[in-house]
Amino acid sequence: MADDQLDATFFALSSPWRRRMLDLLKLEGGCNVNRVCAFFAGELGRHAVMKHLAALERGGLLITAKEGRERRLWFDPTPLQLIHERWTTEYSAYWAAQLTRLKYSAEGAEVRALPSRPASAPTKVRRHG
Repeated sequence: MADDQLDATFFALSSPWRRRMLDLLKLEGGCNVNRVCAFFAGELGRHAVMKHLAALERGGLLITAKEGRERRLWFDPTPLQLIHERWTTEYSAYWAAQLTRLKYSAEGAEVRALPSRPASAPTKVRRHG
């Protein structure tokens, strides 16, 4: 994920109004702009809703499709997944191993480390063809 896109995603998430819009789109995917405006009636005007939706779209968190005169909206969690993977992938293997140890310990199973191969041990060579 490029830095510009990452900045746009974080900016889109920085507003409580936009986060509420994402919550609505998560529940009612495919709703139109009028539905979003109706949801925020009395709190935000149509112009403000449209500006917030534009920020969500720039942040990659919104998928839009035009159907005639209507614009349908869906929440796209892909940027959130990319952000999550960027900062948590290196810890995933560690915590998966810890949970496996905990599971085996709770079950009373013996946990042994795999023997390491000596540096002088020959390695297998694969030959294709």
